[in-house]
Amino acid sequence: MKNQSGAITQQINVILADDHPVVREGLAAILKSQEDIQILAQAADGEETCALYEQLFPDVLLLDLRMPKKDGLQVITELMSRKSPKPRIIVMTAYATEADIRHALKCGVKAFLVKEAHPEQIRETVRRVARGESFLPPEIAFRLAESMSHPELTAREIQVLGNLAAGYSNKEIGQKLYITQHTVKAHVKSILVKLDAMGRTEAIAIASKRGLLPRS
Repeated sequence: MKNQSGAITQQINVILADDHPVVREGLAAILKSQEDIQILAQAADGEETCALYEQLFPDVLLLDLRMPKKDGLQVITELMSRKSPKPRIIVMTAYATEADIRHALKCGVKAFLVKEAHPEQIRETVRRVARGESFLPPEIAFRLAESMSHPELTAREIQVLGNLAAGYSNKEIGQKLYITQHTVKAHVKSILVKLDAMGRTEAIAIASKRGLLPRS
């Protein structure tokens, strides 16, 4: 394919994944207007996204984080487990928590976009990611930088925190996780320090705001 200057350009094949039809159609309209971008398919849930990816192997996947059946993070984890080729994923979200951003980037996501992004920014991000580049808009970059100042909770601490939020006592948490009450208390103490919280209620509130609580 040739662009307006006559140079040959490679077409970028894209899959759009979002459970809101209006959002998908809006993104499709933004991208279809470009000669070098082709929409291969649209998916309305996480399971459909994974199935379409395995069938079509797009150059770029535009993925919403909040979807039924499998959420965006589950899709990312599943697709990134492939040995080759690794998918080039752009996460599009109305709001991404600290935990969402960290997890997605650790898995290898190339870019984030907020859903209010300007059409030209969306198109250029698709092109950049197709070339193997990365992109974080200022608001996401700021949130990531802010999160880096927070000590990360361990997997076990997140388990304990989730049980605290569910209303379980130290004894009950110990029984559920097969650890002693003394160990539970040690984890709770560490959680309070890492979250800079005065007590359990404040720790749960902080964790909820940052997206650290396990999803049900």
